[in-house]
Amino acid sequence: MSGHSKWNNIKRKKEKTDAQKAKIFTKMGREITVAVREGGADPSVNGKLRDVIAKAKAANVPTDNIKRIIEKAAGSDKADYETIIYEGYGPGGIAVIAEALTDNRNRTAADVRHYFDKFGGNLGTSGCVSFMFSQKGVIILEMGERDEDTVMEDCFDAGASDVNFEEDGIAEVVTEPNELSSVRDAFEAKGYTYQSAEVAYIPATYSRLEDPEQLKKIGQLFEHLDDCEDIQEYWHNLENEEDIPD
Repeated sequence: MSGHSKWNNIKRKKEKTDAQKAKIFTKMGREITVAVREGGADPSVNGKLRDVIAKAKAANVPTDNIKRIIEKAAGSDKADYETIIYEGYGPGGIAVIAEALTDNRNRTAADVRHYFDKFGGNLGTSGCVSFMFSQKGVIILEMGERDEDTVMEDCFDAGASDVNFEEDGIAEVVTEPNELSSVRDAFEAKGYTYQSAEVAYIPATYSRLEDPEQLKKIGQLFEHLDDCEDIQEYWHNLENEEDIPD
């Protein structure tokens, strides 16, 4: 996984314009709402809510906004969201999985299909690319003043299955999906701060795109998935994402 860090995607999202940030806030609000309805409004007993709050903070959602969303979800907000997974191929055969939280599946399906068609890909059926990915828990951990040897020892003591060290004092910790919460709690007990803790789709292999036009088109596809308020997350197996032109 080294070189393909989820942290890079988070950093890229942090650099977005104010209008794009507003859409990210909307997405985070939906995730928080669903987490509250599934497990209650107290993050101390709702592990999923605790994870989503960390994710929202990593996306620079203000604490006051998070509190208001939780209060609203625990009260009279009756919007009903369902999770839908979309799978398809982008230009050059790059595999893409997108996860939506939507209150209108017809609208979301039409939008996602349009994005794939417009930028040289095609939306497929369930299972068409997911066999190329595995679900893993991913924790983006702040190392602080600790060295790599200390962090690695703490990772495996906590029950993690792998760790990759990124730039800026960040460690990307990988767990089995059902062990994400326990590993996260172990880090908290050791005084670590984490930027996000979530289940992600990790590709078994990666593919490169060398054609500039294909790189441009897949960048446009990713931008539209980023900007779609119904799409919470997406994952892909493009190896050289850094080559996408601005």
